[in-house]
Order: sequence, then structure tokens, then C-alpha cells
Amino acid sequence: MFKFIVVIAYLIRLITRCLFIFCDYHIIQLYLTMFQQALLEQIKKEIPVNTSLNDAVATVLQISYDAAHRRTSLKSKFSLEESIVLASHFKISLDSLFSITSKQFVTVEKTNQITIELALQKYFTDSYNSLLPLLTQNESRIFYSAKDIPLFYTLRGGRFTDFKIYVWLKLSDKDFKEKSFDNFYPQLSTIQAAKKLGALYQDLPISEIWDITSVNSMLKQLHFYYLAGQVSSETTLELCNDLKEMIVEISKKVTPKNDRYRFYYDELLLMNNNVLVTTPKIQSLYVQFSLLSYYLTSDKQTCTQAKEYFEKQLQNSKLLNTSGEKERNTFFNRMLQKIDALRKLIEARAILDFE
Repeated sequence: MFKFIVVIAYLIRLITRCLFIFCDYHIIQLYLTMFQQALLEQIKKEIPVNTSLNDAVATVLQISYDAAHRRTSLKSKFSLEESIVLASHFKISLDSLFSITSKQFVTVEKTNQITIELALQKYFTDSYNSLLPLLTQNESRIFYSAKDIPLFYTLRGGRFTDFKIYVWLKLSDKDFKEKSFDNFYPQLSTIQAAKKLGALYQDLPISEIWDITSVNSMLKQLHFYYLAGQVSSETTLELCNDLKEMIVEISKKVTPKNDRYRFYYDELLLMNNNVLVTTPKIQSLYVQFSLLSYYLTSDKQTCTQAKEYFEKQLQNSKLLNTSGEKERNTFFNRMLQKIDALRKLIEARAILDFE
């Protein structure tokens, strides 16, 4: 009797395992079918209207019409090699199909890490080329969550832009360890690429979300490299003046009549430096993951969720354009006071000269 029970238990385990394998097999087959459907839908978008899908697949894969029909009707599966050939021919990213077939996958494009000035120059150029097609469309808008002063404001040229390039290279290029800012001048091609990207941001429909602390990172950089002896007191004071001019210039754009530039003050949420670009046809989300590098995705669901989050953040923020002159001045004056405090600290150290 005991042996019989053991045999029955073994059979139950064996049948259960077979059922799991059977279920897994069917789940895999279902996923492959969804993937193939997504690939075929993308191919349809790439071929001329009067071209048969069967003819297109048969031509690219060099198979018969009947064999192509079995694949387009999902009676047969594409092999891995066939999927790659089709994707390569029609310039379709196989990775992007994951976001179509599963909501848990999002396809992103990652920028390269910056280790030398040439890579930084390429970063400016690639960012410009990525943004330009979006920003030239009608009804486009940028949503910028500004944990730090938005990058574009620092790329207007002049010695302040030189300083930002110096800081980025100082933190990423090992050859910059002992180089002082007063003896640093970026290549002309780097400055031109930076100014071109900075100019792209002017006069666009923008919604920026700031906090009083958005200026802190810039002040810390100025203070740190001054204390490290990498920037002279005279140069640091000049850079402080440039920073003040930048803040004043931004504040002048924040007016009730300027609906293209909406400036929000959020003192509640910890922000990041994410950027969402929206157009009537496409959206793109830029998510920072290191000093300057970012992930870029145009995944529809992800961008929609990001926009919903931005809109909730805007609802919990103060639109300084319409908040009244006193509240606007109070906000910007607090940042200007921080800059003045750093100026006084540097001036005091220069006068006391204890070191």
C-alpha cells in the first residue's frame, strides 16, 4: 500500500511538472506570436501603400510567396535570422518591439560617457540633433524639472560657459586633475557646439519647475574650485557676477503676458533634471543617469506617464508668472542673496588672507 502511494505521488509530481512545462511552452509561443505581429505591423508602416506584405517579406527573405504567407498569417514563426534580416532591411529596432509586446519593457537610447573634450563636443552636437526635429514642430513644449539650473542657460558662451565645460571635464577627464581654470580655454569647436545647443532653447514654449536650491549646485562648484586653488578669487567673483546676470535675465522673462515661458516654484518635491519634450505626434523623455549622460526614450506609455507626473507636479507648484510681483521678486532675490553671500565670503577670505 505504501509503495502504491509513493508511485501515485511520483506520478502526480511528474504530471504537474509536465503541465508547467506545457504552460511555459504555450506562454513562450504566445509571446513569440505577439512579437511577430508587432514586427509585421512595423513592416507594414515601412512599405509603400500599394505593396503586398507577402511580396515584401518574400522578396527580403528570398522565400516563396506561400512561405511568406504562412509567416504573415502567423501559421509559421520567423526564425531569429529572418527577424534580424527583416529588421535590418526595414531599419526597425528589434529592441523597440519589446515595449510594444510588453508594458514592462521600455527601449531607451543611452548617451556615451564623457571622458575627453572631444566626447563633450559630440555630446552637445548629438543633443542638438536629437532635440531639433522635435522643437521645430508646431505646438511643441518642453517640461524641465530643474534640480540644477537648466543646462541650456549655461551654454550661452563667455567665460561662464568655459567654467561649466571645465567642471564637466574636471569630473570626467583624468588629465584635468591639476589643470587650473585660469589657464583653461576650450577648443573653439567645443564652444560653437555648446552655443548652438544653448541657442536652441531660446524662445521656445517651456515649462520649468525650480526650487530655491536649484542654484546650489552652481554655487558649490564655484566655492569648491576656489577653495581648491583652481580658480582665482578675481575670476570667481566675475563668475558670480555672470551667474547673477543669468538669474536676473531669467526673472525678466517671468511675466503674466509670457505664456510661452512658464516658471513654476515647487518647494515640496525633490526634483531631478529630467526633460520631457512633447509634440502633437511624438514625445521624448530625457532621464539623467550620470553627470551629463542621459537615457532617451520615446516609448508612448512611458512618456504619457511622465507627462501626467509633470502635470501633477505643476498643480502642486506656484506659477510665478501669475503669482504677483512681490512673490516673484522674493523668489529670485533669495537666489541672488545666495550668490551675494558667496561673493562676500570670497572677498572676506581675500582681505583676511589667513592662509
